[in-house]
Parts: sequence; C-alpha cells; structure tokens
Amino acid sequence: MTVVAPISVKDVFGRLLQDLRISVTDRCNFRCAYCMPAEIFGERYEFLPRDQILTFEEIERLTRIFAGLGVTKIRVTGGEPLLRRDLPELIRMLSAVEGIEDLSLTTNGYLLPPMAKELREAGLRRVTISLDSLDDETFKRMNGRGFGVDRVLEAIEAAEDAGLGPIKINSVVQRGVNDNFVTDLAKYFKGTDKIVRFIEYMDVGTINGWKLEEVVPSKELAARINAETPIIPIDRNYRSETSSRYAYADDTGEIGFISSVSEPFCDDCTRARLSTDGKLYTCLFTGEGHDLREALRSGATDDEISGLITGVWEQRTDRYSEERTSETAALAGRKPERVEMYHIGG
Repeated sequence: MTVVAPISVKDVFGRLLQDLRISVTDRCNFRCAYCMPAEIFGERYEFLPRDQILTFEEIERLTRIFAGLGVTKIRVTGGEPLLRRDLPELIRMLSAVEGIEDLSLTTNGYLLPPMAKELREAGLRRVTISLDSLDDETFKRMNGRGFGVDRVLEAIEAAEDAGLGPIKINSVVQRGVNDNFVTDLAKYFKGTDKIVRFIEYMDVGTINGWKLEEVVPSKELAARINAETPIIPIDRNYRSETSSRYAYADDTGEIGFISSVSEPFCDDCTRARLSTDGKLYTCLFTGEGHDLREALRSGATDDEISGLITGVWEQRTDRYSEERTSETAALAGRKPERVEMYHIGG
C-alpha cells in the first residue's frame, strides 16, 4: 500500500497549516462573562439546531482532509465539548485518522470525572482544563452558574488517573476580578506535573464587554509569582506554541503565560478553527468563516474540499493581535462583528 505524504500549505506570510481546533458544540454548562455572559445566553437563547451541526462522520472526513494538508494536531473544543452526546465515539474516529499525532481536548472539567477513562481508551491523549480561580466564591461568580472549585479539582484528578497528560490548566485573568488569586493558583500546583497557564483577557467576539484596563499583562503576573517563588524562562517546545514557558528555579515544575494582548504571537500561528456548523476560521478574532458544510453536503469530493481549504489558507493574512492598538481597544464598542469564542473554542 502506497502512503501519500501530506502536502505543506502556507499562507501569505509563510505560516504553515498544522493545527486544527474543532468545536463540536456551541452549548456550554458555564456562563463565563468573558465568553458566554448569562444576561445574553439565558434559558431562552436559541443554540444551533441539530441539522446545522456537523455530524461525527463529517468531522472525521474533514479531519482526514486537513491531515492530507499537513495538520498533525487536533484539539476538540466547544462550547463545552463534553456536552456533545457520544463524544468518545468521535474521539475514537479521530484517533484513527492517519497523520494525526496529537489529539487533545479543552474542557471546563465539570462533566469529566465519569468520562475520563473512556475518553483515554478511545484515543484521547491529553486534556486542558479551565480553572480561573481556586477561591470558591470568585470561581462561582466567574462561571456564572455558581459551580464550585471542588468538581474541577476532581476532574483534574480523574484526568491524571486516566493517563490524560500532561494536564494543562488554563486560567483567564481579569484585573479586579481574579488577578489577586494568581499566586495561589500557581503555588497550589507547584511541585506537581500540572502546568498552569495564565491567559490575558482577550477581546474575542463582540459581546464580552472587553476593556483594555482589565487586561493584566503577563510580565506583571510573572513578576508577582517570581516575587514569591522564583521562576526562570525556558524555551518553547515548538515554534508555534502559544505559551511562554517558565520553570520554577527550584526545579519543581513549570507554568506558562499566553500573552495575546501584550506580546502577540501571530508570526508563528499555524492554527485553523472549525466551527460547530462547519465554517473554517483562520483567526480567533476574525468575523468571516468559510462554509465547508455546504461543500460536504452538496456532494463535493475530498479533492474539491481540499482545494477549497488550500485556497482559503493561501490567502490568509490574519495578524489581528499584532495590529491591535490602544486606540482600537478604546473603540471596542464600535468594533466590527467577530465570531464569538463559544463557536470556535479558544
């Protein structure tokens, strides 16, 4: 049997297509203000109807096509991906796609404990779990549902027991909301093999009321942590890694900082995003998606869909974070429509 090597697809700036983030649902059981504020996403909010959501077979087919274009890493996202019924079956299908070397999932963790082992057996390699604060009251306010921290800590333990590692813990930091608990979170996981990553509050979409003054620059956070437990910068694992890595000086683990606002990493971005309804997005901050679902359902061949994806990527010029300025941030109320995070994951 002859194995056809994947081709390399580059955008206008020479950035390869290597990573695909797949949103499997637009629904979530949390209502975090920076993503799905409860005042907008109430009980009567209408999410996508079932027939507009990609089926597992459609997702698997697109993954195969993307793998043929050089994608080696898949991250399953949402919304909250664990709300998608029979998710382990999709994981099983994706893990069998030739060329995919890394299959991971991002979750708030609340539904993970009873599913962790099954997901690992299906072929999931690792998980990233969101935890914005160890302070229970702060966490309850931030998730908008009053859910406590203990369930997330249980999820982290369940993921470790299932062999879903290395486990990364993402924490979105907002000034005046949870920034005073950053060092507590870092110290809690210090000495373990869990990697906490602090994420600057980003102006994703148009509904989260983003304000530049609520962003805590990563350098400020790193200085706070360093003052209590010294840290030293270390090399990235690979060029397109989003997180700047730091090791504890006493060799008891590492932490990371994702600095999309203060230190953009657009130059090395190799990530494409597939929305729940089958649109291809070439940037987290874009407003325009390219409809792949229509091609799938209208009888297009794999080669035709591959050509469509290639054409989109080769014209890609996205550099939003690098182009962001204080002036444009101040005009946030009049910024153009952009896709919301819950449609395409983080």
